Amino acid sequence: MSDIKLFEDKKMRSHWDEKEEQWYFSVIDVIEVLTGSSIPKRYWTDLKKKLTKEGSQLYDNIVQLKFIAADGKKYATDCLNTTHLFRLIQSIPSPKAEPFKLWLAKVGSERLDEMQDPEIGIDRALQHYLQLGYSENWINQRLKSIEIRKELTDEWKSRGLKEGTQFAILTDIITKTWSEKTTKEYKILKGLKKENLRDNMSNTELILNMLAEASTKDISQAVNPKDFNESQKVAQQGGNVAKVALKELEAKTGKKVVTNISAKTLLSTKKR
Repeated sequence: MSDIKLFEDKKMRSHWDEKEEQWYFSVIDVIEVLTGSSIPKRYWTDLKKKLTKEGSQLYDNIVQLKFIAADGKKYATDCLNTTHLFRLIQSIPSPKAEPFKLWLAKVGSERLDEMQDPEIGIDRALQHYLQLGYSENWINQRLKSIEIRKELTDEWKSRGLKEGTQFAILTDIITKTWSEKTTKEYKILKGLKKENLRDNMSNTELILNMLAEASTKDISQAVNPKDFNESQKVAQQGGNVAKVALKELEAKTGKKVVTNISAKTLLSTKKR
């Protein structure tokens, strides 16, 4: 599960490994935060050479994970888990080293707390959205959409489908069917790059997307697709349920449901 964490308003690309039950963080992001360097990649290249000469085994513990870069594309990125990251930090002179260590420990603790009690994660998400200025009504819909998405991905996992490419393809089929746009086209319409699409949907868009995903899950459980190809057909059927609702709603209101209005636009309008 890839995620974005914030340390002093700086984005830290991270990944939670469910099997190992630990976080992996982008080394480049950590170096940029600790050093303030405008060229953290070069700093990391030089540091790797230095550590190798000193006989450090830290290099052997690097894991490459694909993260989204500034250009919106995914690239293989050097990552370390929390334990090895603590060792790396010792090699970087920085006044932010100690605060960052405390932050790392807190992130790890929070994740373990959420695994023991999922409601803690929901409460944190609620507070996060409130701080960003979203309405309570929208937040309730968004949290429900997270629950429904989890139920759908659990269903896909139970069918032996692979996270990553296959999940992305199925999601695109669902989105394209009900909204007539792929996820990428939808984000372009709203002027988004790395931002989460669902975080920039209106209440109605969220509801229809939830209907599409919930319908896909229910149909999958009813027809028991045997492989990925059959699951693609189910995804289309689930998306079509929401498409019918969308068309009927637009016919009644005379208004388009899928628009270029993003949450950023809505929030900035409220503040005026």
